[in-house]
Amino acid sequence: MTSRSVTLDDVAQLAGVSYQTVSRVLNRSEQVSARTRERVEAAMQQLNYVPNRVAQQLAGKATRTLGLATSDLALMAPAQIASAIQQRAARAGYHLVIAMDSGHDAAATVNELLAQRVDGLLINLPLDADEAQQIQLLCGGKPVLFLDVEPQAAVAQCQYPNESGARAAVEHLVALGHRQIGLLSGPLRSVSARQRENAWRQALADHQLTPHCALRGDWSAQSGYQALLTQLPDDLPQALLVANDQMALGAMRALHQYGVAIPGEISVVGYDDTAESAWYQPPLTTVRQDLHYLGAQSVERMLARLQDEEAPDNALETMLVIRETTAPPADERVDVVALSRQLQEIARRLAGK
Repeated sequence: MTSRSVTLDDVAQLAGVSYQTVSRVLNRSEQVSARTRERVEAAMQQLNYVPNRVAQQLAGKATRTLGLATSDLALMAPAQIASAIQQRAARAGYHLVIAMDSGHDAAATVNELLAQRVDGLLINLPLDADEAQQIQLLCGGKPVLFLDVEPQAAVAQCQYPNESGARAAVEHLVALGHRQIGLLSGPLRSVSARQRENAWRQALADHQLTPHCALRGDWSAQSGYQALLTQLPDDLPQALLVANDQMALGAMRALHQYGVAIPGEISVVGYDDTAESAWYQPPLTTVRQDLHYLGAQSVERMLARLQDEEAPDNALETMLVIRETTAPPADERVDVVALSRQLQEIARRLAGK
């Protein structure tokens, strides 16, 4: 015999309040005093009460549920963003439903979330402006926020500017003295990948430079590894710009396999500053996008829209994090060993006079 589910009436009776008061607590109404809220929440905990989201959906009520349409969570950056979104949503009393798009069908992924009657949608999929506007129409009147979309799209956005970060990486390598700089870009279907590559090329052109090589991966470490194998062992640039840290990891694995010293023989710059990049061997110089902050900010902006408030417009800025994978090119460094030998030879000659 199964036990009866706990109802709002049970919670109200134990807390000594009305059914309506319990409902207000669940809906985060400001009409409930802090003392009453604590008493109701204590009753919920004692009874192990779980809100019936299905019933809320059938009744057409707000479910306090957000939907996240995301790229493959096997990739570091989308996974860290999703984690940050879930944490911030939970603190606000919202449940997060995640739909992962592995077949490049954004509309199908979004429809999966709409079927679950989510209150608002966060879209972390690479979309052109037209695609984003189609998704916006598909969602009807529900609030939608895009995290990876062409900046000129007429939709609500929360994302880092790719151009400034990509340009900072080029300027760093050029300042070190590098002239033969290769590119390892992300997939062409990705808005971010295209923007970073275009910004790299423009920044190089500003210094009268062209890419030594133009490689492409799919964001995964394996694709970075395989891309570098096409250049090894004899056609390496002095430095390599990589469109994300995960591909940089694969590229560095290929370089290590062939005994190529980093940064002794080649400098490497990643993009994202994922949590693991500081633990690569050697630690990766990379362009930081604070992914946790991005996820939290996206929820803040969504909550503001759900509550008909003005959304925060905090600037999202990238920053170059210089670690141990970049240095001046080998032909511009002082060879300490050779210099020492030359000085010893001079000293011997002087002593023989």
